[in-house]
Amino acid sequence: MNLDIAQGKWRQLTGKVKQKWAELSNDEIADIEGKFENFYGTMQEKYGMTKEEAERAFEELSH
Repeated sequence: MNLDIAQGKWRQLTGKVKQKWAELSNDEIADIEGKFENFYGTMQEKYGMTKEEAERAFEELSH
């Protein structure tokens, strides 16, 4: 996915992300800013997800 598209999509999804994963701070959400590897790493660290689980969670959220 093109980085510009990813960042645009991320901006659209931040509200859903805040609702689903309330433990993420605004700073953490801002740091992710469409960089999916950062999202996966944050979810692994904060929620104990595997990378694959984080990928699936994001895909579910974005549909």
